[in-house]
Amino acid sequence: MRVMPMPADANGNGDIFGGWIMAQVDLAGSVLPLRISRGRVATVAVNEFIFKQPVSIGDLLSFYAEVKRIGRTSITVHVEVFAERNPANPHVVKVTEANLTYVAIDRDGKPRAFAQQS
Repeated sequence: MRVMPMPADANGNGDIFGGWIMAQVDLAGSVLPLRISRGRVATVAVNEFIFKQPVSIGDLLSFYAEVKRIGRTSITVHVEVFAERNPANPHVVKVTEANLTYVAIDRDGKPRAFAQQS
């Protein structure tokens, strides 16, 4: 996933709100569990979240997700976020990394086992 934060996403110091970054990480991290579970998932835990560097308006953020563990109803995903900065002389830095756990849920919001892959 790629996204560029806008001025409305920044705090008074001009840095992007950590909560905005967390929301984007949650969105990027949920794609693989959605595909694997073939249905609804819910975020049940943010196991670790590390802000390595501030994110600024104009940074192009790239989110990379990797499945770390698959259980009967849950999936743990590791997400890394990189910022491409300074278009005139571009360089890329890791700004955030996180581990999140998602659980597959049914229509009533109850945990369910993953659909069998064919």
